[in-house]
Amino acid sequence: MKQGYDIKAILNRLPHRYPFILVDRVLGFEPGVKIRAIKNVTINEPFFQGHFPGRPIMPGVLIIEGLVQAGALLLAESLPEIRHDQVCFTGIDRARFRAPVVPGDQLVFEVEIAKQRAKVIKMNANAFVGLNRVAEAKFLAIIGGEK
Repeated sequence: MKQGYDIKAILNRLPHRYPFILVDRVLGFEPGVKIRAIKNVTINEPFFQGHFPGRPIMPGVLIIEGLVQAGALLLAESLPEIRHDQVCFTGIDRARFRAPVVPGDQLVFEVEIAKQRAKVIKMNANAFVGLNRVAEAKFLAIIGGEK
């Protein structure tokens, strides 16, 4: 597995910015195969103000978004000739949330390419807190044409 990288390198590879960047560090990756990344969850996240007052829980949709961003980073490493605006995530299947994610947790995103045919890529994704899987999903992405 290749060495990971920090937030500065992530910001060079993804178009997302505060408050929507949901990957803090890439731990390692194998181009065309898999990636491991983390998101440190803190009480300072803006969504905790309303989700939920007195019992902060990270919204599941944002866990999925973190997994998608990790998948986008995997594609950036696997297909360096493709710009981020040429990749479109077109499907999410079998999303499941197995445990709540709360302030103080560190999410570990693991995404792997399951199948690639021409311009269509299928990925399997899992999110962990410690050894516990807290979410999982399957993604579909399509590589589009020039803009």
